[in-house]
Amino acid sequence: MSELPGNNYIVATIEARMTSTRLPGKVLKHCQGKSMLALMVERVRCARHIDDVVIATTVNMTDDVIVEEANRLGVSFYRGSEDNVMSRVLEAAKFHGADIIVELTGDCPLMDPALIDEAVEAYVTGSVDYLSNFNYLSFDTSETYPIGCSVQVFKTSVLEDAFKRTDEPLDLEHVSRFIYQHQDLYNVKFIGAPESLCAPEVSITLDTPEDFQLIEAVFDNLYPSNPEFTLEDILLFLKENPEIASLNRQIGRIKV
Repeated sequence: MSELPGNNYIVATIEARMTSTRLPGKVLKHCQGKSMLALMVERVRCARHIDDVVIATTVNMTDDVIVEEANRLGVSFYRGSEDNVMSRVLEAAKFHGADIIVELTGDCPLMDPALIDEAVEAYVTGSVDYLSNFNYLSFDTSETYPIGCSVQVFKTSVLEDAFKRTDEPLDLEHVSRFIYQHQDLYNVKFIGAPESLCAPEVSITLDTPEDFQLIEAVFDNLYPSNPEFTLEDILLFLKENPEIASLNRQIGRIKV
């Protein structure tokens, strides 16, 4: 763990549930003998600036299997509301003593830990309330990482303040939406991707059967020889294998 100013306890929360609409049970689908959630946790744990990883799941009985997986992996978890994800993440962070939350979603099994470290460093040294490597306000794709690489960083106290200010269903469903939508209240910063990693046409998120096919192919080809493969490795593989890259190119993505 490298030194950062501020002596903050930094927790990565991974939102995960079994009742996904387009691909139910996606976080426990298996590849390379491991669940998608296990593979994601493995990669997130490689980030140098993360003190703990917490799976933020729901109180639903259908998510008992996620808790079982968390226990098997030896990773922290918290169970909260299914629909009020804002409260779930806030409660998870407070329960586990987080000063700073790195918000991640369980549909990003190919998350590059270097992107987490970059975002955390920029947040801690940037004197901002909220930082993301994706611009949720303009959806400007000129400097955008592939879909499935989103990292959002903010203090637990900032999320708590936002939670007290809104009861809008969209805000409660999308944890940090109220924060980045209200730059009159919060200092918000978005950072872009370097040219080598700018690939807005690429999606490595796990939302559909086609997404799983692509992600499975990436893991099957890169993981055995180098479990800590990078986003650069992924993009090179997809460039060299256009038939795999095109598997989910036609899928429409939901913008918030």
